[in-house]
Formats: sequence, structure tokens, C-alpha cells
Amino acid sequence: MNIVVCVKQVPDTESPRKLKSDDKTLDRGAADGVINELDEYAIEEALSIKEAHGGEVTVLTMGPDKALDSIRKALAMGVDKAVHLVDDALTGSDALQTSYAIQQVLAKTGFDVVILGSESTDARTGVLAAMLAERLGVPQLSQAKKVEIDGSAIAIQRQTDYGYDRVEAALPAVVSVVEKINEPRYPSFKGIMAAKKKPVEVLSAAAAGIDTAKVGLANAATEVIEFAEAPPREQGQIVKDEGDGGVKLAEFLAAKKFV
Repeated sequence: MNIVVCVKQVPDTESPRKLKSDDKTLDRGAADGVINELDEYAIEEALSIKEAHGGEVTVLTMGPDKALDSIRKALAMGVDKAVHLVDDALTGSDALQTSYAIQQVLAKTGFDVVILGSESTDARTGVLAAMLAERLGVPQLSQAKKVEIDGSAIAIQRQTDYGYDRVEAALPAVVSVVEKINEPRYPSFKGIMAAKKKPVEVLSAAAAGIDTAKVGLANAATEVIEFAEAPPREQGQIVKDEGDGGVKLAEFLAAKKFV
């Protein structure tokens, strides 16, 4: 089985994150880069599927040179190989353009299952899986908290507010997963050493067959018009309970329109 995991390197949520003043894109140099947390669950699920059904797991990343650090971690977790799509022409691409670029790479690698995290911790759009499935012309199974594969059939438990829905489709397919699906493994020392010898294919936009007139900030369908830093958190209000604490709390919540 050919399993591809799409991974994004994002700014560490523990680090300050900034946009650049000139082009209003993410300043990747302002924070440490790490694997998007939800993508680690996607990696773990891919490895579990491989262990159950055989095959090979490839991690696919679109990002700058420093994204290689995240690729190495994925390889250390047990992924077999990687494809790194890196090209200055891709800088500033939005979700529509990213889905197009990744589609072009997948046309070369082939796939039975493409697995992604349900969203990234920087953009938080949560739309890439749907866009990718549409471009590839295959079913999308979203918000999966459990995945089952039987031959050419795939079924998931799709997380909902009331529990879950069972969704079934035929392979090939695109699956997005939530954090409740598993517990990602930690890279072992043996895995870290083995990762250094695993193949990483580096592709330019041209090598991937990407039309550069369809990607990049200048050609994006979306645009950041204005941004401002979040204001500092204000000091909280202390309510003394003098027998009327409940009333004061209710009045506070009503004033904030929480109730």
C-alpha cells in the first residue's frame, strides 16, 4: 500500500509568531519551526496502517529549506522516505495554490491513501484535505478518529458533537485525522540514526510540473490587507464573595454576553 502523509512545518506555538511588515506573510525566522502537531497524528496513523497492511509510507512537505528538520523527525518516527517540494516561486502560496502544488507532486508519487492532520496550527483553515481530494478526484474522509482498511475499501469514524458517524469509501482516498485517533510515537535513537540514510527527494516547482504562474504570493486568490499585534492581556477582575458571589458572577457573564 502506497501511503503518503502531507506534513507542514509551522512556528512553534510556544514561540512568538509574527507577520512580515513588507508582504504580510509569516515571518518563519521569528520562531522555531516544528512539525504541525496534528500532522504527527497523521504520521502515526500511516505507520499503523503500514504495520497492519504492509506497504510504504512517504512524507510530503512543501516548505523552505529549514523544513528538512521536520522531514528528518518524520523519518525518525519510522517513515520510509520523503519528498520535499521547495522553490522560491511557491513562497506566499495560499491554500488553493498549495493544494494545486501538492496535487502535482502526488501525480508523480502515486498513492492509495493520503493522510493529513485536520488543520495546521498557523493558518488554521482546515480546508486543504477537501481541496486536495477535489483536485485529485477521490473521496475525502474528514475528521477521522478511527481508520479501518479492508482490501480496497476504507471506513472511518468521523468525529461529531454527538459521537461519530461511520463514513465509507473506496480507495484511493484522502483522509484527515483528529488528535483523538492515536498517540504519536517518539523517535527512538535507532530511528534517529536510521533517518540519516533514508531517501529525501527534493523537487523544484519545474521538476514537479507546477506552473509558477499559478502559485506564489503575487498569484494568490487571498490577501492579507491589514494586521496588528494582539493587545496585551488585561488584568482579570476579582469578585469578592460576600454572600452575593453568585449574583456578581452572573452579572459579569451577562455583561460579557456569555449568558
